[in-house]
Amino acid sequence: MKAMRLHGINDFRLEELEKPVPKGKEILLKVEACGICGSDIPRVYQLGTKVYPVTLGHEFAGEIIAVGEDADPNLIGKAGAVYPVVPCGVCDSCRIGQYAQCSNYHNLGSRTDGGFAQYCLLPSQWHFIQSNNSQTSMEELAMVEPATVALHAIRKGEIKGGDTVMIFGAGPIGILTARWCELFGIQTVLVDIDQKKVDYAREKGFETIHSLLDDCKEKVKEMTNGKMADVVIEGTGTSSAMNHAVECCRPEGMIVLLGNPRYDTTIELDMHSMILRKELRLTGVWNNYYNTLPFNEWEYTVKMLDERKLKVADLITHRSDLEHLKELFDDIHDGKITICKAMYSEAAE
Repeated sequence: MKAMRLHGINDFRLEELEKPVPKGKEILLKVEACGICGSDIPRVYQLGTKVYPVTLGHEFAGEIIAVGEDADPNLIGKAGAVYPVVPCGVCDSCRIGQYAQCSNYHNLGSRTDGGFAQYCLLPSQWHFIQSNNSQTSMEELAMVEPATVALHAIRKGEIKGGDTVMIFGAGPIGILTARWCELFGIQTVLVDIDQKKVDYAREKGFETIHSLLDDCKEKVKEMTNGKMADVVIEGTGTSSAMNHAVECCRPEGMIVLLGNPRYDTTIELDMHSMILRKELRLTGVWNNYYNTLPFNEWEYTVKMLDERKLKVADLITHRSDLEHLKELFDDIHDGKITICKAMYSEAAE
């Protein structure tokens, strides 16, 4: 089989490997689509991974084509999304079902082989979320991971119907967050500094603010008749967005910290004081929630895709086969193209 393997920083290459043979509870997935996450770019060019070589890609979906002797043979032929976290199962977080907080985890696509390959070996059926609608495409199922991150941010922000939500960052996570809000009857405004992203979000029907050209505080004040935003989701990790978030949130409102911070991210003294004066609540977001109780965000997202209620396919702006995947990575990294969501897709071959 073919796989895109990272051997070191900026050493990302296509290789021929033996196709895995599932044993025990393992299942073999034929990968049909795998999204390029924003974290994959620095992983290839700046940060690297903890192990080498490794097949990257953690936003993926496909069809089960073989199972180990202890796995359910009825799974063969089923299509679905993949939950990439491989938790230890014994730490305190795992024992209460908080697998994203596992203290000794692996991850398909960064710490062990993932989805930028023709096939991927999953540890067990537990990692597979089956789709029950043949009309749900593999590319849509590959969008489940970022869609659950967006859903998790909404849940952590305790957002409810009638709220006004301000979302900093009009990339795929920001737009998916706004899409969930639409489903739940929640007013949103997307904010970005990139005119192309602002225009793209506006084309998708969303209220937008260009924060370098518009006064964020005045715009939100006007939208809310002076009340300001009930919840602000900060999805960029930048100083500017963080400070704007504090300024635009209503007293006793919530700020959801979703974006990974830059090395130079700071909060202005006046904004720090405003957090205290407004008695704002801040909550962090890390990935998503994958447990039946109280609510499995992955199963719900697949259900919403299957019921054609959550729209994601139109956010895929760029596709590549494995042979040209490094070229697509380079173009994204070098700023030659502006993407919403790019992915490896069998449909691109």
